Amino acid sequence: MAVQLKSRQRGISFIGLVVFASLLAMAGVVAAQVFPTLVEYFAIQKAAQKAAIEGSTPEEIRTVFSRAADIDDIKSITPKDLDITKQGDKVVVAYSYQREIHLVGPAFLTLKYEGHSK
Repeated sequence: MAVQLKSRQRGISFIGLVVFASLLAMAGVVAAQVFPTLVEYFAIQKAAQKAAIEGSTPEEIRTVFSRAADIDDIKSITPKDLDITKQGDKVVVAYSYQREIHLVGPAFLTLKYEGHSK
Protein backbone atom coordinates (compact mmCIF):
# COMPACT_ATOMS: atom_id res chain seq x y z
CA MET A 1 0.00 0.00 0.00
CA ALA A 2 1.43 3.26 -1.10
CA VAL A 3 0.33 6.23 0.92
CA GLN A 4 0.64 9.55 -0.81
CA LEU A 5 1.48 12.43 1.47
CA LYS A 6 -0.43 15.66 1.08
CA SER A 7 2.75 17.71 0.91
CA ARG A 8 3.77 15.89 -2.28
CA GLN A 9 0.54 16.73 -4.11
CA ARG A 10 0.84 19.64 -6.49
CA GLY A 11 -1.50 21.52 -8.76
CA ILE A 12 -4.24 24.08 -8.67
CA SER A 13 -7.42 23.65 -6.71
CA PHE A 14 -10.83 23.89 -8.33
CA ILE A 15 -11.52 27.23 -6.60
CA GLY A 16 -8.18 28.56 -7.83
CA LEU A 17 -9.03 27.43 -11.34
CA VAL A 18 -12.44 29.14 -11.22
CA VAL A 19 -10.91 32.39 -9.92
CA PHE A 20 -8.19 32.32 -12.58
CA ALA A 21 -10.68 31.56 -15.37
CA SER A 22 -13.04 34.35 -14.27
CA LEU A 23 -10.19 36.89 -14.13
CA LEU A 24 -9.06 35.77 -17.57
CA ALA A 25 -12.63 36.08 -18.89
CA MET A 26 -13.01 39.60 -17.46
CA ALA A 27 -9.72 40.68 -19.00
CA GLY A 28 -10.87 39.23 -22.32
CA VAL A 29 -14.14 41.17 -22.21
CA VAL A 30 -12.32 44.45 -21.49
CA ALA A 31 -9.76 43.74 -24.23
CA ALA A 32 -12.58 43.01 -26.69
CA GLN A 33 -14.06 46.44 -25.93
CA VAL A 34 -10.71 48.29 -26.09
CA PHE A 35 -9.53 46.74 -29.38
CA PRO A 36 -12.04 48.62 -31.61
CA THR A 37 -10.98 51.94 -30.06
CA LEU A 38 -7.35 51.16 -30.94
CA VAL A 39 -8.33 50.31 -34.51
CA GLU A 40 -10.22 53.60 -34.75
CA TYR A 41 -7.24 55.50 -33.29
CA PHE A 42 -4.95 54.13 -36.00
CA ALA A 43 -7.56 55.03 -38.64
CA ILE A 44 -7.68 58.58 -37.27
CA GLN A 45 -3.88 58.76 -37.32
CA LYS A 46 -3.86 57.63 -40.96
CA ALA A 47 -6.62 60.10 -41.92
CA ALA A 48 -4.84 63.00 -40.17
CA GLN A 49 -1.59 62.14 -41.95
CA LYS A 50 -3.36 61.99 -45.30
CA ALA A 51 -5.16 65.29 -44.66
CA ALA A 52 -1.89 67.02 -43.72
CA ILE A 53 -0.23 65.84 -46.94
CA GLU A 54 -3.09 66.43 -49.38
CA GLY A 55 -4.61 69.64 -47.99
CA SER A 56 -3.09 73.08 -47.99
CA THR A 57 -5.83 75.18 -46.39
CA PRO A 58 -7.79 74.32 -43.24
CA GLU A 59 -10.96 73.81 -45.32
CA GLU A 60 -9.21 71.38 -47.67
CA ILE A 61 -7.66 69.52 -44.73
CA ARG A 62 -11.04 69.15 -43.05
CA THR A 63 -12.60 67.95 -46.32
CA VAL A 64 -9.89 65.34 -46.89
CA PHE A 65 -10.22 64.17 -43.28
CA SER A 66 -14.01 64.02 -43.62
CA ARG A 67 -13.77 61.80 -46.71
CA ALA A 68 -11.29 59.50 -44.96
CA ALA A 69 -13.52 59.42 -41.86
CA ASP A 70 -16.49 58.36 -43.98
CA ILE A 71 -14.48 55.55 -45.57
CA ASP A 72 -12.97 54.28 -42.30
CA ASP A 73 -16.18 54.84 -40.27
CA ILE A 74 -14.58 57.21 -37.75
CA LYS A 75 -17.16 58.31 -35.17
CA SER A 76 -15.06 59.58 -32.23
CA ILE A 77 -13.79 62.75 -33.85
CA THR A 78 -15.11 65.17 -36.46
CA PRO A 79 -13.23 67.49 -38.82
CA LYS A 80 -14.16 70.40 -36.53
CA ASP A 81 -12.16 68.79 -33.71
CA LEU A 82 -8.88 68.96 -35.63
CA ASP A 83 -6.25 71.48 -34.53
CA ILE A 84 -4.49 72.61 -37.71
CA THR A 85 -1.21 74.51 -37.39
CA LYS A 86 1.79 75.18 -39.54
CA GLN A 87 5.31 74.45 -38.31
CA GLY A 88 7.81 75.85 -40.73
CA ASP A 89 6.68 74.74 -44.16
CA LYS A 90 4.76 71.66 -42.88
CA VAL A 91 1.09 71.49 -41.97
CA VAL A 92 0.48 69.69 -38.67
CA VAL A 93 -2.92 68.20 -37.91
CA ALA A 94 -3.37 67.47 -34.19
CA TYR A 95 -6.29 65.87 -32.39
CA SER A 96 -7.28 64.60 -28.96
CA TYR A 97 -10.37 62.81 -27.75
CA GLN A 98 -11.49 60.34 -25.14
CA ARG A 99 -13.64 57.23 -25.15
CA GLU A 100 -15.49 55.75 -22.21
CA ILE A 101 -16.16 52.04 -21.91
CA HIS A 102 -18.81 50.94 -19.44
CA LEU A 103 -17.49 48.14 -17.25
CA VAL A 104 -20.07 47.38 -14.57
CA GLY A 105 -22.45 49.50 -12.50
CA PRO A 106 -21.00 52.98 -12.09
CA ALA A 107 -17.50 51.92 -13.26
CA PHE A 108 -16.15 53.19 -16.58
CA LEU A 109 -12.80 52.81 -18.29
CA THR A 110 -11.76 56.15 -19.80
CA LEU A 111 -9.25 56.06 -22.66
CA LYS A 112 -7.64 59.34 -23.71
CA TYR A 113 -6.19 59.43 -27.19
CA GLU A 114 -4.14 62.20 -28.77
CA GLY A 115 -1.83 62.50 -31.69
CA HIS A 116 -0.67 64.60 -34.62
CA SER A 117 0.50 64.19 -38.17
CA LYS A 118 4.21 63.83 -38.75
